Amino acid sequence: MAIDYGRKRTGLAVTDPLKIISTALSTVESKVLVPYLKDYVQKEAVEIFVIGMPKTLSNEDSENAKYVKIFVELLKKEIPTIPIVFADERFTSSLAKQAMIDGGMKKKDRREKGNVDKISATLILQTYMESK
Repeated sequence: MAIDYGRKRTGLAVTDPLKIISTALSTVESKVLVPYLKDYVQKEAVEIFVIGMPKTLSNEDSENAKYVKIFVELLKKEIPTIPIVFADERFTSSLAKQAMIDGGMKKKDRREKGNVDKISATLILQTYMESK
């Protein structure tokens, strides 16, 4: 499962059982993310959490990285049995927006920020799987 964490909303993506392709799962309000994930892992098999880490162009942690790290510490405490890896999430929002345009998504739907979050999580997961 990929997690594109944001202070307001978080995009989630999962993969098929053969780990061939990632698919957008949902966008969840970040304040209810941990209970959502706890419930989800009770129902579905999750091998690993792939969490997008926001970086600057100089490969340093961005301003939002501190919020991701706080979330990760809470996630480790609440769901300690699932390993966590980080993935560079630079450019995923730009790539997600371009994917929506290329896919013919209507402008109204492209403005829905939750769609960008879900697609960003999908890109994070797909890139991670391709690197393995």
